[in-house]
Amino acid sequence: MTRRFTLDFLKTETASGLALGLAALAALVCANAPWSADYFYWLKSIHGLEIGPLRLELTVSEWIKDGLMAVFFLVVGLEIKYEILRGELRDPRRLATPILAALGGMIGPAVVYLGLSGLIGAPHAGWPIPLATDIAFALAIFALVGRGLPPSLRVFLLTLAIVDDLGAIVLIALLFSEGVAWSPLIAAAALMAVMAVVGHRVRLTAPIWSLGFAAVWWLTVQAGLSTSLTAVAFAAIVPVEPRRDTGQSPLKEAMHDLHPYNAFLVLPLFAFAKAGVSFAGLSIGQMLSPLVLAIALGLFLGKQAGVLAAAWLASALRIGTRPTGATWLQLYGVSILCGVGFTMSLFIGALAFPGAVDSPEQVAVKLGVLGGSILSAVASAVVLAVAARGQRQARAPAAEPGSPAT
Repeated sequence: MTRRFTLDFLKTETASGLALGLAALAALVCANAPWSADYFYWLKSIHGLEIGPLRLELTVSEWIKDGLMAVFFLVVGLEIKYEILRGELRDPRRLATPILAALGGMIGPAVVYLGLSGLIGAPHAGWPIPLATDIAFALAIFALVGRGLPPSLRVFLLTLAIVDDLGAIVLIALLFSEGVAWSPLIAAAALMAVMAVVGHRVRLTAPIWSLGFAAVWWLTVQAGLSTSLTAVAFAAIVPVEPRRDTGQSPLKEAMHDLHPYNAFLVLPLFAFAKAGVSFAGLSIGQMLSPLVLAIALGLFLGKQAGVLAAAWLASALRIGTRPTGATWLQLYGVSILCGVGFTMSLFIGALAFPGAVDSPEQVAVKLGVLGGSILSAVASAVVLAVAARGQRQARAPAAEPGSPAT
């Protein structure tokens, strides 16, 4: 039953992967077309939301990143909670593996970047850039190339990516934050605590949960924190137990209702807003600069080495296990896929090297992130396709003696 629910939940993602890819391609076209100025102006345009005495003004890019993507992280948090309590991650040893792999996936790129920094002179400030895995693009690529692979691999990737991005959020707070407004943060935590207690004692309707999430989101923005962190925290308070009167789980209902909007609206809009990179005026020297190479190799080599080494170590020490039904080759393919940093890496790059979008450092950051992410996506697709074919051949029944060859 658990596996069936996971498979049903993933059906939408095969089609959404195509929508996400088309949105990213459209962004690249717009960023390099004659109307590119209009595209970037639209992203920077400010729009306000006013409800009574409450007013919030953000750019279109910020509304998509901090607003719509909060829904994505909410769904991610709901799925992680479901898998921990009812699914693949009920076994602590299976939960330990993606967490340790995520830590390895942050250490590996940092070691590669800092090592290259000492050898070729890449600026030290860029070391956090290749540490992040882009959940949206990684899951979309896996949905496109992961047919026939164990569903546990996708859960492994999802868990690893969310831990990885939460680690990136912590780094942002420690290295680049200018301070946190504690009053709205405490208010958000108090509201979630109250809803957690009440929600497990009485039935709260969907509109009440929606209003509570909106209030927590608004307080998070006022606190100056990433809304992704509190979205995951809010998911943790949604009850997973079925209601007595209907027999339906509020958590499963929320996942079912939000997933199509997440797949076909939130993620494509996010890709369209963040994948637009202008390639105007690039030179060979810029494409092979130390910063470009350090970021690209940190994502491509550091990520796969760190993730796979940590997963193997967890299994060897018996503090974790491989995902159910997965081979080491399949796990290696997912390890390479974790090198798709893209949007989160671009975001960290903008913080590490503040300045104009066409500054030499920003151009190098974009080239490095794109190069490392594309290499990781292509290499992982090849490895996972080979692994899936090998698994299908292993499952195929052997031909009987005397039967014609197929």
